[in-house]
Amino acid sequence: MSRVYVFGSINMDIVAFADRRPRAGETVMGRELHLLPGGKGANQAVAARRAGADTALAGRLGDDLFGTRLLSFLQDEGIDLALTRRLRDTTSGTALIVVADADNSIVVVPGANERLDDEAVRSAEMMTGDVVLAQFETPQATTLAAFAKAARAGATTILNPAPLAELADGLLALCDIVVLNESELAGLIGEQPDGASCVEWAIEHAGRLRHRRDQTIVVTVGAAGVVVCERTTAFHVAGHAVRAVDTTGAGDCFVGNLAAALSRGATVREAAEFANRAASLCVQVVGAGVSMPTREMVDRPHHP
Repeated sequence: MSRVYVFGSINMDIVAFADRRPRAGETVMGRELHLLPGGKGANQAVAARRAGADTALAGRLGDDLFGTRLLSFLQDEGIDLALTRRLRDTTSGTALIVVADADNSIVVVPGANERLDDEAVRSAEMMTGDVVLAQFETPQATTLAAFAKAARAGATTILNPAPLAELADGLLALCDIVVLNESELAGLIGEQPDGASCVEWAIEHAGRLRHRRDQTIVVTVGAAGVVVCERTTAFHVAGHAVRAVDTTGAGDCFVGNLAAALSRGATVREAAEFANRAASLCVQVVGAGVSMPTREMVDRPHHP
């Protein structure tokens, strides 16, 4: 059976809800506070596992209380943590999140995530048919090594270049699929949307990011759904009309479910449609890792 490997961050999310986000120098009163498992790597691993994929997570945790709680959560999810280690005298990654009007602002303190190194790559036994994910909350040098090994093994590589950063030399060439939102696409191609609809703009410009002819570029466009650019064609998967309460982790939900679907042999279109449905469920639940739906939930015929 094919496996999903996730090389990425593990964070504790400190989530505060308020009527609006504070301006610079301002204090606002909040309504709720939650401590929730998060981190783009952990979120994507949980999403893939709940979607039914055999999932391994390569990450780093500190030796603090957050590390203990995060490790327990991931173990309970049934994720293979053989490639994850706890580091002495190191703090676990932490994200400070303010949610207002179902949208969020985030400050991430990387902590142990910055120390994810080649050791995890050397220990990963990748095979043809596996799917390998990475994001930008861990060192790109490790992602380069992981994707190079995946290419040699015949695995499919998926890069989620978030939070946005300059791409390391050679990284894009190793990506089979790049998944990003419209603002990240704009940042990487150096051109902002010009007033056209987000869907039209993404269809027109997604191909500019392609480094190889056989690469697939997937652009998430919020409530409007997803644009997929494959070879010489591009298509739109429409969004679902739902009442969003927290968008934290929605992108990670999409990526993890996309990987899970691909690992069981789905086409890119089928995987994008499945992941799009999953993300629309995710935004209806508070939190990141805890909001990922199961495959059964996504497959229900009465899904909106």
